[in-house]
Amino acid sequence: MRMTDVAELIFFTGPMDCGKSTLALQVAYTENSAGRQGRLFTRLDRAGGATISSRIGLDAPALEVDDELDFWRYVVTELTGGKRIDYLVCDESQFFLSEHIDQLARIVDELQIDVFCFGILTDFRTQLFPASRRLVELCDRMEILQVRPRCWCGEPATHNARTVNGVMVTEGNQVVVGDTDSSEVSYQVLCRRHHRRKLTREIAAVTLNPEPLPFERS
Repeated sequence: MRMTDVAELIFFTGPMDCGKSTLALQVAYTENSAGRQGRLFTRLDRAGGATISSRIGLDAPALEVDDELDFWRYVVTELTGGKRIDYLVCDESQFFLSEHIDQLARIVDELQIDVFCFGILTDFRTQLFPASRRLVELCDRMEILQVRPRCWCGEPATHNARTVNGVMVTEGNQVVVGDTDSSEVSYQVLCRRHHRRKLTREIAAVTLNPEPLPFERS
């Protein structure tokens, strides 16, 4: 337990492709390099269970989070068993339960253990994930990642889109694991304008006429 500085619950967020998992691995590396010991957690990572993976090829083993996991009980058990925990890194935190976020906040407040959460705010329907909403409500600090992905049009991408064979969909289960690679069900990031128009890169590629202006030119 750290007795000098005050521990924090920090939420790092941004749209897909902005480097959240890469930063999660970097934070774990930096903390370990300083002699601190921690645990890595994830849920529904693109590479499969019990792994934090980034699209630039970095990965590390992690503990898989499921609905039954109680973070508070896990950490207390580890500490009373003589093990050391200085921090937790939680990737794909948008897929956690809201209860998990409350447990993590309790760990920060009562055990003075830093918790670094990484996840996206909104789903393909532009609605907040429940766990992300709870993180916004409880976190000590929210950091917007500065690596900004680009929409196919070149503008900064702010919205996550789910596509089926290149066509954007706005209905379905909130959680469907996928990647940004070409497949039947996939994801891509769009600017707000093209997300609103459901204009994916695939649709744009076969559109011969430019988008009409919302008004007539005189």
